[in-house]
Amino acid sequence: MAAAAFIAATTALAQGNGYDDTKHEVAVSYGALSNSQWIDILEDVTITVFTGAHVTFDNERFRGPFSAEYFYRVKPWLGVGGIFTFGRNKRDMFSAGTKDGTLAHNYYTLLPAVKFDWLRKRYFGLYSKVGVGATLRTETLDSDDPTVTSDNSTLAHVNWQISLLGIEAGWPTIRGFVEVGTGEQGVFLAGLRYKF
Repeated sequence: MAAAAFIAATTALAQGNGYDDTKHEVAVSYGALSNSQWIDILEDVTITVFTGAHVTFDNERFRGPFSAEYFYRVKPWLGVGGIFTFGRNKRDMFSAGTKDGTLAHNYYTLLPAVKFDWLRKRYFGLYSKVGVGATLRTETLDSDDPTVTSDNSTLAHVNWQISLLGIEAGWPTIRGFVEVGTGEQGVFLAGLRYKF
């Protein structure tokens, strides 16, 4: 009930001077500590524990998550749209101390999403965001042993992004933003947004 009262008050105040009345927004961002990163960490630890440290990983290089998103404003406080995210993780795999090759995971995620704007001014805004969808993970093992062929596999799983607090500031059409939450875009993310 408090949230509904807050939304109603924000909507009523939105008609005043300085209100952001754009309908469309596109954004790009880079995050840290995504679900994919946590999955890879847990997977590596689990493999090492269950193989008695026979299989280990080193030299991990995670890039991403890189995200692109679009929202259309259906109400002054509500936007609907989607988020696309890409992340890549490469690390060296060892068996009994001997390098087997390089293991690479690519994560492609599509999340239908909604964005709740708690404050929409021409130069500043506060919001929350929720998206639920799926991730397609491709895995490639490039073997260092010429007698062993490289291995490829694909896996899909449910994924999400919940940004509890987003803060945007800048000009009426171009703004920088930061978000804190959990999910495939990361625990922390920052980027640029274009509104029109």
